[in-house]
Amino acid sequence: MKNFKRKPQKTFVRKIGPVDFIISGMTRFEWSDFYHWLIQISWQKLWGIIISFYLIINIIFTFLYLASSNGIANAQPGSFSDAFSFSVQTMATIGYGAMYPTNTYTHILVTIEVFIGLIAMAMITGLMFARFSLPTARVLFSKVAVISPYNGIPTLMFRIANQRQNWIVETQVRVTLLMDKEVSAEGHSLRRLCDLKLVRSQTPMLALTWLVMHQIDENSPLYNWSEDDFKNLNNQDMRFFIMLTGLDETVSQTIHARHIYTLDQIMWHQHFVDIMFTSAGGQNYVDYSHFHDVMPLEISKN
Repeated sequence: MKNFKRKPQKTFVRKIGPVDFIISGMTRFEWSDFYHWLIQISWQKLWGIIISFYLIINIIFTFLYLASSNGIANAQPGSFSDAFSFSVQTMATIGYGAMYPTNTYTHILVTIEVFIGLIAMAMITGLMFARFSLPTARVLFSKVAVISPYNGIPTLMFRIANQRQNWIVETQVRVTLLMDKEVSAEGHSLRRLCDLKLVRSQTPMLALTWLVMHQIDENSPLYNWSEDDFKNLNNQDMRFFIMLTGLDETVSQTIHARHIYTLDQIMWHQHFVDIMFTSAGGQNYVDYSHFHDVMPLEISKN
């Protein structure tokens, strides 16, 4: 039996929360996903692609126009700037009238360039509309989560806030714990996903803040875990996945947000600093500058 050498495979890095995964055996880009890729890239990259495409197409047609010495009326023979200006006018269908095609070759080029310009304009317009109309969420998650008693039961807590000046209605939150690998009786090694039951997993509206809580009772996968257990398990790549969905009342579309907490972001025997208070004059205040701040439980007793 021949020994086949494994061909070297191209790899790329995919970031999931704070963890980087090196992916191999899968293509990073497919041309069938080109539209999806244009939707998800940054605005800087998108504008760079559009401007580069615009310049490259016009430069190509500029050299094609220069191939005919007298193809453009009122243009200096061999002038790159005149031919480029004529290409820009043709693609945008401006038609100033100062320069125009004079032979069959140039007429054919003009026809082709106008068609490309119309198709490109339609695609860019649709892409821009899709990106501007795409619903997005501006949800703030506390940088840390805490474990402290609530009604005498140890409770995992973290904070969520809506950073926009509107409401997210019918808001739902789901918390899933990615556990360490376990081996079945057949020898299959699998990662476990455990859904954590929340004290309240949905709210009619999210306008200001929301303290999400999971009570660590006998039904919780975190039951009987101690602070030392969290420290010892920190190197096993266990994470809490937070998924939020809701309806943006402004655009009437579903939005979602996600966040990941690692074990070293869980603070024991701490509680969040209160950010809502009422002044002596009866005015209500919310101070988001302390949104991520926590303090020891002992201080709250003083």
